[in-house]
Amino acid sequence: MEIKWNRLAIKQLLDIIQYLEDKDSVNYAEQLENKILSRIKSLPQKIEIYQADRLKKANDGSFYAFEIDSYRISYRKLEKEIRILRIRHAYRRPFTR
Repeated sequence: MEIKWNRLAIKQLLDIIQYLEDKDSVNYAEQLENKILSRIKSLPQKIEIYQADRLKKANDGSFYAFEIDSYRISYRKLEKEIRILRIRHAYRRPFTR
């Protein structure tokens, strides 16, 4: 199963890492990036061990989320791919449209 990233998720990860580096937390920024990327890489092997995304309205069962160090990673399991949707701090208010 292929992993694909939304542009928003890529931007959010880069912004998080840059923010941490700007706060003189270069080591933590690198560790966090490695943790997030490693966990995402392992998703095809353990796709459904994480809970359904409880913040997603009208979740049809294909939206999931997990947290690493207070950062919430949301993704969607499709037939042939896993789509990384967004990465944000868990204490931020949920994104609404």
